[in-house]
Order: sequence, then structure tokens, then C-alpha cells
Amino acid sequence: MRNAARSRKISEVVEEPREADAGATGGVTAVTRALQLLDAFGMQDGRLGLAELSRRSGMHKTTALRLLRTLALSGYVVQRDDGDWRLGPAAGWLGARYQSSFDANNVVEPMLLALSQATGESAAFYVREGNSRTCLARVEGPQPIRHHARMGAMLPLELGSPGRVILAFSGEPGKLYEDIRKKGYHFSIGEREKNVATVSAPVFGLRWALLGSVCISGPADRLPKAKLLGLAKTIMKAANELSYALAGRPTAETPTVVSTWHP
Repeated sequence: MRNAARSRKISEVVEEPREADAGATGGVTAVTRALQLLDAFGMQDGRLGLAELSRRSGMHKTTALRLLRTLALSGYVVQRDDGDWRLGPAAGWLGARYQSSFDANNVVEPMLLALSQATGESAAFYVREGNSRTCLARVEGPQPIRHHARMGAMLPLELGSPGRVILAFSGEPGKLYEDIRKKGYHFSIGEREKNVATVSAPVFGLRWALLGSVCISGPADRLPKAKLLGLAKTIMKAANELSYALAGRPTAETPTVVSTWHP
């Protein structure tokens, strides 16, 4: 290793007081901290210095350095000649294996089920198909009287809250869509189907690109405006949790509405 990498500040190499490790708990703590260091790298971070990794992970430089060296032994990080760190080939291979085995349905359907149980209404996930929207996943609500929608049916974007949300977060101009982007959700009553009410929020995917919208729907007499407004935060929370599951941790590209509403 070059001298520049060896000649670190004393504060970086002087051992901090060692924390007490309680048997297996110490091992779990070490693994958690190592993962925090890997998670500190953002999508745009080609390399990071020890000080920045320490700041982002919230751990002392000495602890961070010790864990980085351990991760480097297995190829999860690599130290550059200038002393900075970058993700290593093992991290890339792990990501590739995750992508190859990932099935969005394993994430979307459990979320819709939880949303339906929390609201007592049917929940669905819509995506854009050209100038239309289509339902990719749906969980029927527990109520005997409920709204029914056919999977795969092509529906207009400009009618109903799921399509309006997709248009808004696709950059559609106009005051209506500006308001939707500002609020982070939209509700509609009888817009596409008479006596049907819906409330929807956007879902984002890799690199925080818009994927579609998640919504709940039901009879308008059971979902008046006041009820829809009260459920808006629940819908946004579910949509944001799904976005984080699909897109990963927040980055500079994370839409403000997600950062604002995510618990």
C-alpha cells in the first residue's frame, strides 16, 4: 500500500475504548455495523473516504476502519491507492444475484393484503400502458359489498385517482396535477364508475423512477370525501413502504413526497 494510504491521522488509528461484547450479541452487532457501512454507499458514490463513511454510518472511525478491512478480505469493499474506499466485486455479485431472483409480486401482493386489511377495502396496483393504465395486482376487500376490477383491463389514465396519480408523477402539466404532486395522493368519487370511490398514491422503483400507483376502492356511500381524506396517509404510507422495498434506501433522486411522508 502506498505511503499516502498508510500515513493516516493519529485519530484514525488510535484505538477507541472497546465496547463490551456480550457473547453472540457482539457478533450480531459487528455484522449490523458492517452492513451499515455497505449501505452508506449511494447510487452515485464511486468512492468514499473514511471520514464520510464514519459520518454516514454513525460509528467511530476506528470501528469503521476495522470493519472495512474485514469486508475487504472478502471482496465486499476495496481500498484505493489514495485511501478512499469503493464497493468491491463481491458486493456487485450479491446485487446481481438478488436482481436475478427478484419477483416484484413477492413484495406487491403482501403489501396490498396488508393495506386491504388495514382499510377494509379492496387494494390494487396499477401501471401505465401507453395512454392507459392496467391493474397488475389486486386483493379483494373483506366487505360483502365491494368494488370489482378486472385484472389486465385497459382503463383511461385521465379517469379515476390511480390514473391521475400516474399522470401527475409523469410530469403532466396543469393545476390539478400540480396539486397531486404537492399532496402526494389523489382521491376521486364517481369519476370513472358511478358510485365508486378511490384514493391513490405513487409507487417508485429502481433509481426512483415512477412505477405506477397503489389505491384502495369501494362504494362511494362507504367512502365519502371525509373518509377518503382520512385514509390518504395510510395509502401514502403503504405506497412509500412499497417504494422503499423496490427502490432501496433514499437517494438524491428520491421524490420529496416520499421523503416527507415516509414514517
